Amino acid sequence: MSHRFRHGDIEGYIMVVEDSQLEATMVKTLLKQHDYKVKVFHDGAEAFQAAGNEFPMLIISDVVMPVMDGYEFCEKVKSTPGLMEVPVILLTSLQDPMDIIHGLQSGADNFITKPFESKYLLSRVNYLLANRELRNAGNTDMMLEIMFKGSRYAINSERKQILDLLLSVYETSIEQNRALIEAQKQLQQANENLAIANRDLESFSYTISHDLRTPLNYISVSTQLIKQKHETDFNEEDNSYLSTILSTVRSMTDMISDLLKFSRSGNIKVDLQEVDLTDLTKKVIEWTRQDNPDRKIKFVVEEGMVVSGDASLLMVVMKNLLGNAWKYTSHTPDPEVHVESQKNDDHTIVCVKDNGAGFNPNQADNLFTPFVRLHTQDEFPGTGVGLSTVRRIVEKHGGKIYATGEVGHGASFFFTIPNG
Repeated sequence: MSHRFRHGDIEGYIMVVEDSQLEATMVKTLLKQHDYKVKVFHDGAEAFQAAGNEFPMLIISDVVMPVMDGYEFCEKVKSTPGLMEVPVILLTSLQDPMDIIHGLQSGADNFITKPFESKYLLSRVNYLLANRELRNAGNTDMMLEIMFKGSRYAINSERKQILDLLLSVYETSIEQNRALIEAQKQLQQANENLAIANRDLESFSYTISHDLRTPLNYISVSTQLIKQKHETDFNEEDNSYLSTILSTVRSMTDMISDLLKFSRSGNIKVDLQEVDLTDLTKKVIEWTRQDNPDRKIKFVVEEGMVVSGDASLLMVVMKNLLGNAWKYTSHTPDPEVHVESQKNDDHTIVCVKDNGAGFNPNQADNLFTPFVRLHTQDEFPGTGVGLSTVRRIVEKHGGKIYATGEVGHGASFFFTIPNG
C-alpha cells in the first residue's frame, strides 16, 4: 500500500531534520521501508529554506541542532504561509517540563521521545497525515496564555494541535510508567534471586570450609606426629619436606578461613554508634604486639579520634590495616606506623601510614581484589583477602577506601566514614 500524498501539484515528501547522521539514517530507512518519500537535512536553517522551495507533507525534527534548534525551526514553519498547515513532530528526550512549553510555543503537533520505537513513530506519522486537514473551525489567531512555574507563556497553537501534543506526551508518560513498573518487577525478582543465591553461597561456604578443614587437620596432625616420631631418623631433606607440608597446610587453612570471612562480610549489618577510634586502635596495637613481643616498631596514634560507625566492624578494619603495616614493615630497619584522621563537614578521613615495603602505584586498584597479592609468599605471607574485607566494611558504612604508595617507601591507606 502506497502512502504517497500530494501538496497542490507537488508530490509530498517527509522532511527529516536531524544533525546525527546515524539517527537520520535510521528514520529515513524506516520511512522508506513503508513507501514514504524522504528528504534528510542536518540543521534547521537548511531545512527551512528547502521547505519554502518545496513544501513537505510532514516534518520530523530533532530539537537539539546547530545553527537553528528544533523549536525555532518549528516556530518559523508554523508562522510561514503555506507551511503552517504542515504537521511537525519533534524528537526530544522530554526530560524537562519546559520541553512541553517550548513545544506548545513553537506550535509543534507531536512529541516523540528518544530513543523511539519504530512502530510508535510510524503510528504518529500515519495519524498526523490522515488528520492534517482537520483543524479547529474556531479562530486560529486567538492567543492562549498559560501560567507555568510562576511565568506566563503565550501559546498560539490551534486547539487540536495542543490536544495532539499533550496526548502524545501523556501517551509517552504512560509507556514510560509501564516500562518502569516492569523494570521494578524485574528488579524485585532479581533481588529475590540474589538473596537466594547469597544464602546458597553462604551455605556452600560453610560446607566447603568444614569439608576442607577436616582433611587438612588430618594432614597437619599426621605430619606433626610423623615428624615427632621419626625426626631423628630423617635426614635434613626429609625434615624439610615435612616442614613444607605443614606450612602449606597452614597457608591453606588461613585461605579457607579468610574466604569464609569474606563471604560473610557481604551480609553484615552496620550498627552505628559513636566509636572512640583512638582507643580502639590502641587495643588492636596491644593485641598485635602480644603476638610478637620482641618486635620493635613505633606506633603514633592521634588522640581524640571519634567516628560514627560499628565498633566491631571498625575493629576488623583496623586489625587488617595495622596487621598489614606490621607485616610490610618487617624488613624495615626503623619501622613506624602512624594513624591519624581529618574531620570534614560530612565525613572523617582516617589514614594508616607506614614506612614499609610499599607497592607499585600502578597496581593500586589490585590491592582490594580478593586473593590478588602484590608480593610473593616468600616475601610476605598472606592470602590477599584482608583488604577486600576492609573495603566491604567501609562501603557498608557508606565510605570509600583508597591507597597511595611507592616501592620501598611505604604505603598509606585512607578510608572515609560519614559523620553521624
